[in-house]
Amino acid sequence: MPGTASAVPAFARQTGQNCVACHAGGQFPDLTPYGRIFKLTGYTIGERTLPLSMMGVLTANKVKVNDSTQGHTQDGNLTFNTASVFIAGKVTDNIGGFAQITYNNYDTLNPATSRWTGHSGADNMDFRYADRYIDDKQDMIFGLSLNNNPTVQDVWMSAPAWGPATAPGSTGAGGGALPKLADGLGQQVAGLGAYVYWNQTVYAELTGYKTGDGIFSFMTQGVNRDHGPQTYLKGTNPYWRLALTHAWGPHNGMLGVSGMNVKIYPDSTDPTGPTDRYRDLSFDAQYQYLLDPHTVTAQASYIHEKQNLVANFAAVNPSDTMDALRAKMSYVYQAKYGATLSYFDVHGSTNNNPNTDTRGWTPEIFWMPLQYVRVGLQYTLFDKVNGLSSNTDGAGRSAKDDNTLFFYVWGAY
Repeated sequence: MPGTASAVPAFARQTGQNCVACHAGGQFPDLTPYGRIFKLTGYTIGERTLPLSMMGVLTANKVKVNDSTQGHTQDGNLTFNTASVFIAGKVTDNIGGFAQITYNNYDTLNPATSRWTGHSGADNMDFRYADRYIDDKQDMIFGLSLNNNPTVQDVWMSAPAWGPATAPGSTGAGGGALPKLADGLGQQVAGLGAYVYWNQTVYAELTGYKTGDGIFSFMTQGVNRDHGPQTYLKGTNPYWRLALTHAWGPHNGMLGVSGMNVKIYPDSTDPTGPTDRYRDLSFDAQYQYLLDPHTVTAQASYIHEKQNLVANFAAVNPSDTMDALRAKMSYVYQAKYGATLSYFDVHGSTNNNPNTDTRGWTPEIFWMPLQYVRVGLQYTLFDKVNGLSSNTDGAGRSAKDDNTLFFYVWGAY
């Protein structure tokens, strides 16, 4: 599946800045302090320009041991993966936004013909009203965000919606199930929240999320076209975020905590009756060193989820837990050459999810010959799949047989 992107040329044209002004080493989606201010002030810095951009991704992959019966492929052919259109930028001095519509060339597999068909749908969206008050003693940014993916509004790339991020289309996010805060709600919901960033030190946010239907259906359009949104929430579900930040010289760092309570109807076609309940608590951190020609970024995120599957009458035990640890270190030289190393470890209690545990590493190297072109190669090494290191499929397959070589070419205009 394709990843997300927030580096769009429309923003560069609006601000008159090179990509390295907003993105660490020019590499999306990692934001610099300036990039974070740009986003928090509602994408309004600069002059209004044509708010359109486009993005395309070509990919090729090889699995170490192919097994088509398990959904593994190993063709190695370069294929067109996804394309996106962005409407992004300044509307007024206080209002701006970011909307992405994505075409997925491999959206649906026809089991009768074993052929894929493409489809377009809503992707990440974030619309803001923001203002900034500055005097000799304080600097306060405050605003409202309407978005369709919990934490997509966040400005630190250690937040679940962003990372620790790898390449577009990457298999290195960990695979398998993830806590609801990190997966399953994006492009399914609509949330409205308020935030404040005081003296570039303390960030606080409170957002409520509901099912993305009715007047908010444009934020989920085309995602699940057969039955409407796949995930129906009961009422308003709160998400909160606190972060402490500090910058010194070429360094900047952040320590954060966030959480979300979600009530979900288990039947995607019948939003009535009892709900399954999820309570997520996340701790994350980020460090950056930005001094030309070197850029170093380190990110870590840990999410603990408590599940109360009261609506799942087939559950042996309605109480369950899931934990996700993801970390990434990256280095970029001259905003052109870079390398990253990512780690993922996702595991749950064995009451109801015995086959969700996944663990591994993803090294990557990449090159940006032009500002809006990126070429990368990564290799994901699995240490555990389906909770096991060996015999992961009951037929003798080992976790390392899922190791995947992944090549991509990303371009935008």
